[in-house]
Amino acid sequence: MNLKIRSFCSWSGGKDSCLSLAHALRQGCDVRVLLSMLAEDGQHSRSHGLEKELLRAQASALGIPIEFSPAAWDQYEACFLARLISFKEQNIEAGIFGAIDIEENRQWVEKVCQEAGLAAILPLWKKDRRSLLFEFINLGFRAVMVAVKSELLEESRLGRSLDLTMIEEFQRLGIDASGENGEYHTFVYDGPLFRHRVIYQAGGILKRDGYSFLELTP
Repeated sequence: MNLKIRSFCSWSGGKDSCLSLAHALRQGCDVRVLLSMLAEDGQHSRSHGLEKELLRAQASALGIPIEFSPAAWDQYEACFLARLISFKEQNIEAGIFGAIDIEENRQWVEKVCQEAGLAAILPLWKKDRRSLLFEFINLGFRAVMVAVKSELLEESRLGRSLDLTMIEEFQRLGIDASGENGEYHTFVYDGPLFRHRVIYQAGGILKRDGYSFLELTP
């Protein structure tokens, strides 16, 4: 990787995007901005259901600016590509992504980056899923579960810390440790990249599209 390559980081607020950011920074990337895709309401993240202001507080704690782009699913790629083209015009050279080993994900990020004239950086690619989760926890990152696939995990896990005990429970239940297949999602609120802990409050539980989401507010 070229040192000090000007980059943006595709940001969900969860563990994989956070760990990919940590890897990229360690490898010398100059991360200028985080990009979080929002649902059509423009107030919640598309994948994790996190409030926009909570993501803004997270970015502030990281000391990296964040930009948002709302998009319906059928417009997602067009909206994402438009933002990447805008980054290219700002002399950003690459995008950082948290994909681990699903080939379809890799092909998609490389496709949109190529169309925008950017390089795609995947620091976690082909690393062992379980090992990545151990690394995330052992580095000192702190995260809570904010979404679970209802048919696989109970709502009672929402709000629980992602720790070594949880990894053992996942293995016993036959759940992928990294949740790469969408089994669960997390929110990272502290760790070695953070200037300070993100303070949040847990609210109610929302259900949609086969998932249960924990409402968090800053």
